[in-house]
Amino acid sequence: MKDTWEKIFEYASMPVHGTLSRRLRKGVSLQVNEGKMFEGAVIFLGEKFVRITEEQGDKVLNSYYDWAAIGSMKTVGSKETGDK
Repeated sequence: MKDTWEKIFEYASMPVHGTLSRRLRKGVSLQVNEGKMFEGAVIFLGEKFVRITEEQGDKVLNSYYDWAAIGSMKTVGSKETGDK
């Protein structure tokens, strides 16, 4: 499943210039294993783990996930319509 999870992370984010990390796209939220909903977070896709970094005020929070322990993901974004 790692390949599938990796594709979902890639869909929900874009590369951060000059790093191996990815930032969640504007307007996209991500939830891993029915846990916390992340918005504006930075994701690092390591070989054996995923790190999701978010800022809260003057603190930086890092959440780590073992690829094998990821059982579900949810992305939430704005509905795109062709009506303009």
